[in-house]
Amino acid sequence: MRQYPSDIAFTPAVKGVQAAKGSRASYARVERGRGWQTRVTPDLAGFVTGLDMFYLGTATADGQPYIQYRGGSPGFLKVLDDTTLAFADFGGNRQYITVGNLTENPKAFLFLMDYANSQRVKVWGTAKVVEDDPVLLERLRDPEYPAAVERAIVFTVEAWDINCPQHIHKRFAQRQVAPVIEQLQGRIAELEEQLRQATEDQQT
Repeated sequence: MRQYPSDIAFTPAVKGVQAAKGSRASYARVERGRGWQTRVTPDLAGFVTGLDMFYLGTATADGQPYIQYRGGSPGFLKVLDDTTLAFADFGGNRQYITVGNLTENPKAFLFLMDYANSQRVKVWGTAKVVEDDPVLLERLRDPEYPAAVERAIVFTVEAWDINCPQHIHKRFAQRQVAPVIEQLQGRIAELEEQLRQATEDQQT
């Protein structure tokens, strides 16, 4: 039984290093105060709704870690309730590393990134593979994506924390950049036409 939600990450070994490096006192104050969250709050739900990618971490029974990139339409990672997130899983390279890992070790981790706004959220918990629930699979399906949903990955939240934005390089999705590029291209075309007309006027 954990004394604090953050104990899922701040193990005795981690706390020992924090103490040696001088950061244990500040994290102890956080633990005694508001601390890390254990349920999906409206703020986290709103953050998840805007995501079009994240990273999923799993491990083998003996602890060998594996990180998988997941991408989709904004909001493809869905909030099922205040402790559960889920997403549709489609056919890929058929290595099944994540699926296999979850059959022997349910511990999992979500690294949620919003590069455009320099925000990241870390979520610890457990995950399972669900293949025989057509209602859930339909709920997670993206109607704009034609591939068939093969399974769902259902993630149970145990603790989460917002990480500081330091050192996050801003990156923007194509859907965010495309309208700006289109606007600039329109303005360039407008200026080129003005230049063409001015050149013609000078020649006459």
